[in-house]
Amino acid sequence: MVRIKCIHTVIPTEATPNGTLLLSESEQINAHTHALTIYIYRANHDHNHYNIIDTIKHSLGNILILYYPLAGRLRMIEGGRMEIDCNGEGVMLFEAESLKTLQDYGDFVPRAALRPLLPTVDYREPVENIPLVLVQVTRFACGGLCVGFGVSNVVVDGISGTVFVDAWAKLARGGTLGEDEKPILDKMVILKSEFIGPRFVHREFKPLPLIIGSSDVSEESKKETDLAILKLTREMVEKLRKKANDDGCLEFGYEEPVTPQNHHRPYSRYESIAAHIWRCACKARHVDHNQPTVVLTVAGVRNRLKPPLPLNYFGNATHPTVTPTCLSGEIASKPLRYGAQKIREAIELLTDEYLRSAFEFIGRQDHVGWLRPKLNSEPPFLGNPNLNIWSWMSNMPTYGPDFGWGRPLYMGPCEVVGDGRAFIMPAPTGDGTLSVVIRLQTPHLQPFEKFFYEDI
Repeated sequence: MVRIKCIHTVIPTEATPNGTLLLSESEQINAHTHALTIYIYRANHDHNHYNIIDTIKHSLGNILILYYPLAGRLRMIEGGRMEIDCNGEGVMLFEAESLKTLQDYGDFVPRAALRPLLPTVDYREPVENIPLVLVQVTRFACGGLCVGFGVSNVVVDGISGTVFVDAWAKLARGGTLGEDEKPILDKMVILKSEFIGPRFVHREFKPLPLIIGSSDVSEESKKETDLAILKLTREMVEKLRKKANDDGCLEFGYEEPVTPQNHHRPYSRYESIAAHIWRCACKARHVDHNQPTVVLTVAGVRNRLKPPLPLNYFGNATHPTVTPTCLSGEIASKPLRYGAQKIREAIELLTDEYLRSAFEFIGRQDHVGWLRPKLNSEPPFLGNPNLNIWSWMSNMPTYGPDFGWGRPLYMGPCEVVGDGRAFIMPAPTGDGTLSVVIRLQTPHLQPFEKFFYEDI
């Protein structure tokens, strides 16, 4: 239903520096896959398709002058590490058309049907041959547009990716970038370390809990899964926050330990919603009360390092973190505050000292490949009895980039793959409504949806 009409290689429109760009330790542990996002735009008959492609090509070439490492290629070096070869080989732009209309896609639930709206990548190719950025512009039969954007997980996090696309869109609209909008590419601001070795036990690199009685994830990973997209209105979000911050939890026999990090500080939207997702999943999965379970997430570290990274630092400045191991029965039966506290403990673990210790730990590995997700057709299994919950709330201050034909009516992941993966992201209504997109094993999905709304 989607036909590729033409493939363009876009290089910087001016000469850019050649050479090698070092990568930070936080970037070394990411697989060289691409983060994939789609931006859906309503029909705008003031533009024809070819003018749009010309505008996208020209502005992309211009933004690559500042973001020139993205026109390069990753290169494997000693110890399984990577660096960027700033060779200016360019990024790939796919020009496509679809026989479908916007209405045919409904509410753009991230399912496999959306995958043709994104460029494909063959990860069997040597890493040196794979572009760091791929873009696909698809025009629908009704005149609507989709910009499918893929960027290397190694070199860009959610904040950098958002800033890059917004800057690119600004150029496409005919704007210019101020000095404070230009990226800082120097990795030394994150590579600095005053520690002489790891000082913590880094549980984020340890194996996850398995279903009781299992020796590996092979059986769980084979089970059929399905996807749901659940709406949380502003009022629902506030109810969850109120539940998480309710001091009445003492009547349930649970009292949160007071620490300097959590004293008198209300639980956030993410902590409250993630705890609710965890609680509902534990109920829906019907596992043993004593089944160990954790939640994994990836947190931004820009403001956790001392000194903080500059606002316009460009790179992947994130680190994985995992909650303490809990019992499914306790997550399901104790007040929401209990799960929220465990989520908070995972996030608050990422202090400057802990992160520097993690960087030292990564740097001391003879080969970092074992810390990196394996490249195959499926992502690493992070599901039953565990969850992997991502937040897109803070990375999206506006609902997507305007390339000159208005803001998108939808933006988000194209597909959520793997049991237990969930995204919390803003809905396009702009009224504080959030969307929770989650994939679970098929028998667990309907009870999860039931508990999700009943327990609010």
